[in-house]
Amino acid sequence: MPVKPTRRSAARPGSRASPIPLLGVLLAGLAALLAGHALLWRWAGNRVEEGFAAWAQARRAAGWQVQHGPPERGGWPLAATLRLPAFRLAGGGATLPGGMEWQAEAVVLRVALPRFDRLLVEAGGAQRLRLGVVEIPFAADRLEAALPLESGVLPREADLHAERLRLRAGTAAGAVEVERAAARVETSTTAIEGEPAVRLTLAAEGIAVPPPPPGSAAPPAGTPLPRRAESLAAELVLTGPVPAGREPAARAEAWREAGGTLELRGLTLRWGPVEAAAQATLTLDEALQPMGAGTIRLSGIGPAIEALAAGGMVTPRGALTARTVLGLLARTPPEGGPARVELPLTLEERTLTLGGRLQLLRFPPLAWAEGGGAGGAPAGPARPP
Repeated sequence: MPVKPTRRSAARPGSRASPIPLLGVLLAGLAALLAGHALLWRWAGNRVEEGFAAWAQARRAAGWQVQHGPPERGGWPLAATLRLPAFRLAGGGATLPGGMEWQAEAVVLRVALPRFDRLLVEAGGAQRLRLGVVEIPFAADRLEAALPLESGVLPREADLHAERLRLRAGTAAGAVEVERAAARVETSTTAIEGEPAVRLTLAAEGIAVPPPPPGSAAPPAGTPLPRRAESLAAELVLTGPVPAGREPAARAEAWREAGGTLELRGLTLRWGPVEAAAQATLTLDEALQPMGAGTIRLSGIGPAIEALAAGGMVTPRGALTARTVLGLLARTPPEGGPARVELPLTLEERTLTLGGRLQLLRFPPLAWAEGGGAGGAPAGPARPP
């Protein structure tokens, strides 16, 4: 009688598959992931370097100077970075009289994976900023800007953040230190009359001013201001249109004739007993010098005037007049609290006047050409009248 063939089982009960093929698959997958990540990192690094090269070329074509040491790539594995040692950016004479210059020990451009749409610009070490004839050496524990990263398009906005910012503006007393600061810049090349071409918003906390230099006169009697101001916030808007060209005076005149203005839409300061709020609108007069008007609301009048006098911004005679006049104009608000005063500010013929009577500052001529401007004198620091 024939025996019926039986089907053999695919695997014996209790048997195990060999781990060698599974391990090989895992290793192959890991190798593919590493290779893909390396290609992605290299692509991001190329994009950062090519984007910076295009930006530098556009700046140089516009008359700017962009200088740095040999670029250094890094950041593996979580970011693609490009380090630019001994960085220097200078130019802007067509927009700002005297131009501007920024120097930093190093600038690092960073794209953190997988955020390919945002570029972080980090600046470290000792730095120097020159605006016209004003030079400001500074340093910070953290200083970075975040910009949108779009192919073939220059960034139109930026967010800046700083921690423990220390800056010195030509004073022998020491540096001003800011605990935290944030700013946002937005620009538009197509702004028409009345529309923002440049908008700057700023907020700072914990602003510590240096003590008076040794040998300086003692502050007047009264309630002195603390060395640390609690907060400062401001919004500045430059309205368009902003004309093209390289001649600063011609651009400034065309901007004025097109109805351009610089608006201080809000400034608030909290500094011990002093609280201030201001707004103003500025333009250029026939001599291309700033002119405009605004208002300031101030409480804590006495300490504020004493601080201005101690800083040399108001003469002792002017401080005495200000205390007398403002003391008579101050009113207690209906909701209670310290007396406050609201007064008009006027800038005309390079003189800043408070309340139509008290001259606070007189500014030097604004230079729109190298070596001089209206009046033929280079721009310099403001001085009390």
